[in-house]
Amino acid sequence: MDFLPQHGLSMTPLLSFGVLLVVGALGGYLAHRWSWLPSITGFMLVGLLVGPSGFGVLNYDTLKEARILVDIALALILYRLGSSLDLRFIRRSPRIVAVAVIESVLTFCAVFTLCYLLGFSALIAAVIGAILISSSPAVLLHVAHEVGAKGPVTESAKTLVALNNLLSFLVFALVIPAMLVHENASWQQVILQPLYLLLGSGVLGILIGLGLHFVISRTAKAEQYKLALVVGALMLTLGLAQQLQLSMLFAPLIVGIVVRSVEQDVVVSAMEFGSAFELFFIVLFVFAGASLHLAELIEYAPVIIALVLTRSLVKVAAVSVSLRLGLQPWRQASATGLLLIPMAGLAIGLVQTSSKLVPEQATMIAAVVLGAVTLFETLGPPIAAFAFGLAGEAAASTPVRKVSPWRLKDEVQVDVSALVAHEPEDAAVAETSTDSAETSKRRFRLWPFAGKA
Repeated sequence: MDFLPQHGLSMTPLLSFGVLLVVGALGGYLAHRWSWLPSITGFMLVGLLVGPSGFGVLNYDTLKEARILVDIALALILYRLGSSLDLRFIRRSPRIVAVAVIESVLTFCAVFTLCYLLGFSALIAAVIGAILISSSPAVLLHVAHEVGAKGPVTESAKTLVALNNLLSFLVFALVIPAMLVHENASWQQVILQPLYLLLGSGVLGILIGLGLHFVISRTAKAEQYKLALVVGALMLTLGLAQQLQLSMLFAPLIVGIVVRSVEQDVVVSAMEFGSAFELFFIVLFVFAGASLHLAELIEYAPVIIALVLTRSLVKVAAVSVSLRLGLQPWRQASATGLLLIPMAGLAIGLVQTSSKLVPEQATMIAAVVLGAVTLFETLGPPIAAFAFGLAGEAAASTPVRKVSPWRLKDEVQVDVSALVAHEPEDAAVAETSTDSAETSKRRFRLWPFAGKA
């Protein structure tokens, strides 16, 4: 009977991927049945139910084995975020860099001071402060897609999120020597490991980014293969980073920045991943929900709430005041600050990194940061939707989520700009009469957010 299974069923990474997608899709569906519940919150709630703190369908060993799925999701999200950051634009607009630096420094100082006053050691306070600088690109991209947001505030928020994720990683790298000293590492390791992690990940990202741009520019006529080349390059980045013990977070971000900054005629950064990109959002947030520890969340609840309030107020105030001093209207400045409140992807990854460097403090750091992530990811989506509405850049200028990219096929709005762009002047249009053209224009204006380009 060798053809029969010799052992009972076990939760493999492939089976975990199926569970994450199925329960995530169901959670998203329930969220869309209740308009007040953001889909990301639905993902995290069902993740909590199937995780170790819930029914235990996914235990801690399974989550550890399925970590590669989250790494892939984060790589795609960070690449997308990096591809929104053009270094040429940064050189022409140094003010936005100043805003990002001011906001990041104030956030770190506020979080560090609060943690230290609440009894944490200076080292743990610095680690948590570095991690909480980061904002969530996943929430920003997801909610912007759902509400059809498009405009200067949306683009400014993407740039600021990319910059503060970059700064969060740099500050975290500066804290690494203190963590190594705490673990009694040699002075060579204290000096060389952070440099290797930072410079090595940067060089890897630059090389992969330049290589990707070169290959795509030489195969520009084969549009159907661009997505395969981009995803393949990111998988190559993750594989090399893993084997070389580099950062699987920083390298994909650099790939996106390089691709956006060097492209001329061939536009790669504007390429849409399509609705399949939504799969990785589901995996990331269901995994985050399943990784929550209820006992530690309850124990550190007062600290978590204090950190969430402090970080949110500092980010909104710093960005709003800085942009207002740059003569941006209060509504747009405040909306931009609100869009930096959510926190998830990079924070989750840095928690995993810190747990390897200071294993004795891993439980405390994970409980505080993931607890904060839980609140930020619960409150973040409605705050982001409100911010897009406040800026007047959401479809129909409302913060209410209208479409889901996995419900009905004709509801998928991957490229929202197509709805506000001018109609193409193809042969069929050229042959129509003036009256027909006027009728076509009137019909196009039936779209609820036409004319807001």
